[in-house]
Amino acid sequence: MKLDKTAVLALFLSGLALISGCSTNSEIEEESTTPENTTSESSPVVTPDENSSRVESADGSSIFYDSRGEGDVTLVFVHCWTCNSEFWQPQIDYFARDYRVVWLDLAGHGKSSSQRQEYTMSAFGNDVAAVVDRVGADRVVLVGHSMGGPVVIEAAKLLGDRVIGIVGVDTFYTPFEFDTSEEKIQAFIQPFKEDFQGASEQLVQSMFTPKADPEVVSSIIEKMGSVDREMAVSALYEIFRWRADSEPSDLPEYADKLRNINGAFTGEENPLHESVVLIPEVGHFVAQVKPDEFNRALEEILAEYSGDS
Repeated sequence: MKLDKTAVLALFLSGLALISGCSTNSEIEEESTTPENTTSESSPVVTPDENSSRVESADGSSIFYDSRGEGDVTLVFVHCWTCNSEFWQPQIDYFARDYRVVWLDLAGHGKSSSQRQEYTMSAFGNDVAAVVDRVGADRVVLVGHSMGGPVVIEAAKLLGDRVIGIVGVDTFYTPFEFDTSEEKIQAFIQPFKEDFQGASEQLVQSMFTPKADPEVVSSIIEKMGSVDREMAVSALYEIFRWRADSEPSDLPEYADKLRNINGAFTGEENPLHESVVLIPEVGHFVAQVKPDEFNRALEEILAEYSGDS
Protein backbone atom coordinates (compact mmCIF):
# COMPACT_ATOMS: atom_id res chain seq x y z
CA MET A 1 0.00 0.00 0.00
CA LYS A 2 1.43 3.36 -1.01
CA LEU A 3 1.47 6.37 1.24
CA ASP A 4 0.12 9.63 -0.14
CA LYS A 5 3.08 11.97 -0.57
CA THR A 6 1.36 14.93 1.06
CA ALA A 7 0.35 12.80 4.01
CA VAL A 8 3.90 11.56 4.35
CA LEU A 9 5.28 15.07 4.45
CA ALA A 10 2.57 16.12 6.84
CA LEU A 11 3.64 13.43 9.24
CA PHE A 12 7.12 14.70 9.79
CA LEU A 13 7.04 18.31 8.76
CA SER A 14 4.24 18.86 11.25
CA GLY A 15 6.29 17.52 14.04
CA LEU A 16 6.00 13.81 14.32
CA ALA A 17 9.49 13.75 15.49
CA LEU A 18 9.41 10.07 15.40
CA ILE A 19 12.62 8.48 14.34
CA SER A 20 14.08 6.38 17.20
CA GLY A 21 16.90 4.34 15.89
CA CYS A 22 17.21 6.22 12.70
CA SER A 23 20.93 6.44 12.73
CA THR A 24 24.10 5.24 14.29
CA ASN A 25 26.91 7.53 15.38
CA SER A 26 28.72 7.44 12.05
CA GLU A 27 25.54 7.91 10.05
CA ILE A 28 24.57 10.96 12.01
CA GLU A 29 28.02 12.39 11.65
CA GLU A 30 27.97 11.94 7.88
CA GLU A 31 24.73 13.85 7.65
CA SER A 32 25.60 16.56 10.12
CA THR A 33 28.93 18.08 9.33
CA THR A 34 28.49 19.57 5.87
CA PRO A 35 25.83 20.78 3.44
CA GLU A 36 23.21 18.26 2.45
CA ASN A 37 25.01 17.04 -0.64
CA THR A 38 28.36 16.36 1.03
CA THR A 39 29.30 14.40 4.14
CA SER A 40 32.23 13.63 6.36
CA GLU A 41 33.33 10.13 7.29
CA SER A 42 35.52 10.91 10.27
CA SER A 43 33.64 13.17 12.69
CA PRO A 44 33.94 12.39 16.41
CA VAL A 45 31.19 10.30 17.95
CA VAL A 46 29.24 10.67 21.17
CA THR A 47 30.10 7.86 23.54
CA PRO A 48 28.87 7.31 27.09
CA ASP A 49 31.26 8.73 29.70
CA GLU A 50 31.37 8.63 33.47
CA ASN A 51 28.22 10.76 33.59
CA SER A 52 26.06 8.34 31.61
CA SER A 53 23.42 6.59 33.64
CA ARG A 54 19.88 5.26 33.76
CA VAL A 55 16.74 6.35 35.53
CA GLU A 56 13.36 4.69 35.95
CA SER A 57 10.43 6.39 34.27
CA ALA A 58 6.96 6.52 35.83
CA ASP A 59 5.96 3.13 34.39
CA GLY A 60 9.23 1.40 35.27
CA SER A 61 10.89 1.74 31.87
CA SER A 62 14.66 2.10 32.19
CA ILE A 63 15.73 5.33 30.50
CA PHE A 64 19.28 5.86 29.29
CA TYR A 65 20.67 9.38 29.57
CA ASP A 66 24.00 11.14 29.46
CA SER A 67 25.35 14.62 30.12
CA ARG A 68 28.28 16.86 29.42
CA GLY A 69 29.38 20.38 30.25
CA GLU A 70 28.50 22.87 32.94
CA GLY A 71 26.35 25.95 33.16
CA ASP A 72 23.46 27.65 34.87
CA VAL A 73 21.12 26.53 32.06
CA THR A 74 20.62 22.88 31.15
CA LEU A 75 19.75 21.99 27.55
CA VAL A 76 17.81 18.74 27.19
CA PHE A 77 17.74 17.28 23.68
CA VAL A 78 14.87 14.93 22.79
CA HIS A 79 14.99 12.87 19.60
CA CYS A 80 12.27 12.03 17.11
CA TRP A 81 10.30 8.91 16.21
CA THR A 82 12.41 5.77 15.77
CA CYS A 83 15.63 7.74 16.32
CA ASN A 84 17.87 7.98 19.37
CA SER A 85 19.93 10.48 21.31
CA GLU A 86 23.05 10.01 19.19
CA PHE A 87 21.25 12.01 16.55
CA TRP A 88 22.07 15.18 18.50
CA GLN A 89 25.84 14.74 18.38
CA PRO A 90 26.63 18.03 16.57
CA GLN A 91 24.63 19.92 19.18
CA ILE A 92 26.13 18.04 22.13
CA ASP A 93 29.64 18.82 20.95
CA TYR A 94 28.85 22.47 20.30
CA PHE A 95 26.70 23.52 23.24
CA ALA A 96 28.53 21.61 25.98
CA ARG A 97 31.17 24.35 25.85
CA ASP A 98 28.81 26.84 27.50
CA TYR A 99 25.89 24.84 28.87
CA ARG A 100 25.11 21.69 30.72
CA VAL A 101 23.82 19.40 27.97
CA VAL A 102 21.66 16.36 28.65
CA TRP A 103 20.42 13.82 26.13
CA LEU A 104 18.34 10.66 26.50
CA ASP A 105 16.74 7.77 24.68
CA LEU A 106 12.97 7.65 25.03
CA ALA A 107 11.47 4.33 26.14
CA GLY A 108 11.68 1.70 23.42
CA HIS A 109 14.36 3.67 21.58
CA GLY A 110 18.13 3.37 21.53
CA LYS A 111 19.55 2.09 24.83
CA SER A 112 16.31 2.51 26.81
CA SER A 113 14.03 -0.40 27.64
CA SER A 114 10.25 -0.27 27.88
CA GLN A 115 7.52 -1.49 30.18
CA ARG A 116 4.67 0.17 28.30
CA GLN A 117 2.04 -1.01 25.88
CA GLU A 118 0.94 2.41 24.63
CA TYR A 119 3.61 4.90 23.57
CA THR A 120 1.76 8.11 24.33
CA MET A 121 3.35 11.54 24.25
CA SER A 122 2.60 11.93 27.95
CA ALA A 123 4.42 8.68 28.74
CA PHE A 124 7.44 9.90 26.77
CA GLY A 125 7.14 13.19 28.65
CA ASN A 126 7.52 11.23 31.87
CA ASP A 127 10.80 9.84 30.51
CA VAL A 128 12.14 13.35 30.02
CA ALA A 129 10.90 14.59 33.38
CA ALA A 130 12.52 11.62 35.15
CA VAL A 131 15.88 12.50 33.62
CA VAL A 132 15.57 16.20 34.49
CA ASP A 133 14.65 15.28 38.07
CA ARG A 134 17.60 12.90 38.32
CA VAL A 135 20.17 15.44 37.11
CA GLY A 136 18.71 18.11 39.37
CA ALA A 137 18.33 20.79 36.72
CA ASP A 138 16.58 23.98 37.85
CA ARG A 139 16.72 26.10 34.68
CA VAL A 140 15.92 23.97 31.65
CA VAL A 141 15.51 24.51 27.93
CA LEU A 142 13.81 21.54 26.28
CA VAL A 143 14.67 20.94 22.61
CA GLY A 144 12.52 18.43 20.73
CA HIS A 145 12.80 17.29 17.13
CA SER A 146 9.58 16.22 15.35
CA MET A 147 7.85 13.78 17.76
CA GLY A 148 10.13 15.26 20.37
CA GLY A 149 8.10 18.47 20.12
CA PRO A 150 4.92 17.03 21.63
CA VAL A 151 7.09 15.08 24.06
CA VAL A 152 8.80 18.18 25.46
CA ILE A 153 5.46 19.96 25.78
CA GLU A 154 4.27 17.05 27.92
CA ALA A 155 7.50 17.16 29.92
CA ALA A 156 7.03 20.89 30.51
CA LYS A 157 3.65 20.19 32.11
CA LEU A 158 5.42 18.05 34.71
CA LEU A 159 8.45 20.27 35.23
CA GLY A 160 6.63 23.58 35.70
CA ASP A 161 8.68 26.71 36.29
CA ARG A 162 11.97 24.87 35.92
CA VAL A 163 11.41 25.08 32.16
CA ILE A 164 12.52 28.50 30.90
CA GLY A 165 12.24 27.63 27.22
CA ILE A 166 10.92 25.10 24.71
CA VAL A 167 12.38 24.76 21.21
CA GLY A 168 10.55 22.73 18.60
CA VAL A 169 12.56 21.49 15.64
CA ASP A 170 10.58 20.97 12.43
CA THR A 171 7.54 20.04 14.47
CA PHE A 172 5.15 22.98 15.01
CA TYR A 173 3.81 25.56 12.54
CA THR A 174 4.79 23.61 9.44
CA PRO A 175 2.86 23.80 6.14
CA PHE A 176 0.87 20.64 6.76
CA GLU A 177 -2.07 19.73 8.95
CA PHE A 178 -2.70 16.39 10.66
CA ASP A 179 -5.92 14.54 10.12
CA THR A 180 -7.93 14.52 13.32
CA SER A 181 -10.63 11.91 12.67
CA GLU A 182 -10.03 8.41 13.98
CA GLU A 183 -10.91 6.93 10.61
CA LYS A 184 -8.28 8.95 8.75
CA ILE A 185 -5.64 8.34 11.42
CA GLN A 186 -6.18 4.60 11.17
CA ALA A 187 -5.98 4.81 7.38
CA PHE A 188 -2.63 6.57 7.61
CA ILE A 189 -1.01 4.08 9.98
CA GLN A 190 -2.41 0.95 8.29
CA PRO A 191 0.50 0.67 5.80
CA PHE A 192 2.91 0.70 8.75
CA LYS A 193 1.05 -2.24 10.29
CA GLU A 194 1.11 -4.18 7.03
CA ASP A 195 4.66 -3.41 5.84
CA PHE A 196 6.50 -1.34 8.39
CA GLN A 197 9.85 -1.42 6.62
CA GLY A 198 8.41 -0.43 3.26
CA ALA A 199 6.20 2.31 4.69
CA SER A 200 9.08 3.68 6.73
CA GLU A 201 11.29 3.76 3.65
CA GLN A 202 8.72 5.75 1.71
CA LEU A 203 8.29 8.10 4.65
CA VAL A 204 11.96 8.90 5.13
CA GLN A 205 12.55 9.39 1.42
CA SER A 206 10.18 12.35 1.55
CA MET A 207 12.15 14.09 4.30
CA PHE A 208 15.19 15.06 2.25
CA THR A 209 15.75 17.58 -0.51
CA PRO A 210 17.07 16.29 -3.86
CA LYS A 211 20.60 17.29 -2.78
CA ALA A 212 20.68 14.75 0.04
CA ASP A 213 23.50 12.22 -0.01
CA PRO A 214 21.93 8.89 -1.09
CA GLU A 215 24.16 6.96 1.32
CA VAL A 216 22.95 9.04 4.24
CA VAL A 217 19.34 8.56 3.20
CA SER A 218 19.84 4.80 2.84
CA SER A 219 21.48 4.47 6.25
CA ILE A 220 18.60 6.28 7.95
CA ILE A 221 16.02 4.22 6.08
CA GLU A 222 17.72 1.05 7.26
CA LYS A 223 17.73 2.12 10.89
CA MET A 224 14.15 3.39 10.80
CA GLY A 225 12.97 0.07 9.47
CA SER A 226 14.83 -1.97 12.08
CA VAL A 227 13.14 -0.68 15.24
CA ASP A 228 10.39 -2.53 17.10
CA ARG A 229 7.30 -2.38 14.90
CA GLU A 230 4.77 -2.47 17.73
CA MET A 231 6.43 0.45 19.48
CA ALA A 232 6.74 2.46 16.27
CA VAL A 233 3.13 1.94 15.20
CA SER A 234 1.82 2.78 18.66
CA ALA A 235 3.92 5.94 18.85
CA LEU A 236 2.83 6.96 15.36
CA TYR A 237 -0.82 6.63 16.30
CA GLU A 238 -0.29 8.56 19.54
CA ILE A 239 1.37 11.42 17.68
CA PHE A 240 -1.76 11.89 15.61
CA ARG A 241 -3.96 11.67 18.69
CA TRP A 242 -1.86 14.30 20.50
CA ARG A 243 -2.08 16.58 17.49
CA ALA A 244 -5.84 16.25 17.46
CA ASP A 245 -6.52 16.35 21.20
CA SER A 246 -3.76 18.40 22.85
CA GLU A 247 -2.01 20.66 20.36
CA PRO A 248 -4.87 23.16 19.93
CA SER A 249 -4.77 24.09 23.62
CA ASP A 250 -1.14 23.34 24.48
CA LEU A 251 0.57 25.55 21.91
CA PRO A 252 -1.21 28.72 23.05
CA GLU A 253 -0.56 27.80 26.67
CA TYR A 254 3.19 27.61 26.09
CA ALA A 255 3.42 30.40 23.52
CA ASP A 256 5.59 32.61 25.75
CA LYS A 257 8.25 29.91 26.06
CA LEU A 258 7.96 28.18 22.68
CA ARG A 259 10.30 28.94 19.79
CA ASN A 260 10.69 26.90 16.60
CA ILE A 261 13.45 26.10 14.12
CA ASN A 262 12.05 24.59 10.93
CA GLY A 263 13.41 23.42 7.61
CA ALA A 264 12.49 25.12 4.33
CA PHE A 265 12.79 22.77 1.36
CA THR A 266 13.22 25.41 -1.34
CA GLY A 267 14.45 28.31 0.77
CA GLU A 268 11.65 30.47 -0.57
CA GLU A 269 9.08 29.61 2.11
CA ASN A 270 7.91 32.15 4.68
CA PRO A 271 7.56 31.39 8.39
CA LEU A 272 4.02 30.40 9.33
CA HIS A 273 4.28 31.88 12.81
CA GLU A 274 6.25 34.61 14.50
CA SER A 275 8.00 32.03 16.67
CA VAL A 276 9.52 30.23 13.66
CA VAL A 277 13.06 30.56 12.30
CA LEU A 278 13.55 28.87 8.91
CA ILE A 279 16.74 27.15 7.78
CA PRO A 280 16.71 27.22 3.96
CA GLU A 281 17.17 24.32 1.57
CA VAL A 282 16.98 21.53 4.10
CA GLY A 283 14.41 18.87 4.85
CA HIS A 284 13.23 17.38 8.11
CA PHE A 285 16.65 16.68 9.66
CA VAL A 286 17.56 20.33 10.14
CA ALA A 287 19.98 19.98 13.05
CA GLN A 288 21.83 17.06 11.51
CA VAL A 289 22.09 18.13 7.86
CA LYS A 290 22.86 21.80 8.56
CA PRO A 291 24.29 21.78 12.09
CA ASP A 292 26.13 25.10 11.84
CA GLU A 293 23.05 27.01 10.75
CA PHE A 294 20.91 25.23 13.31
CA ASN A 295 23.35 25.88 16.14
CA ARG A 296 23.48 29.58 15.32
CA ALA A 297 19.70 29.77 15.33
CA LEU A 298 19.50 27.96 18.65
CA GLU A 299 22.19 30.21 20.12
CA GLU A 300 20.09 33.26 19.31
CA ILE A 301 17.05 31.69 20.93
CA LEU A 302 19.03 30.80 24.05
CA ALA A 303 20.26 34.40 24.27
CA GLU A 304 16.64 35.51 24.17
CA TYR A 305 15.74 33.19 27.03
CA SER A 306 18.63 34.53 29.12
CA GLY A 307 17.85 38.15 28.30
CA ASP A 308 21.11 38.71 26.40
CA SER A 309 19.52 39.57 23.07
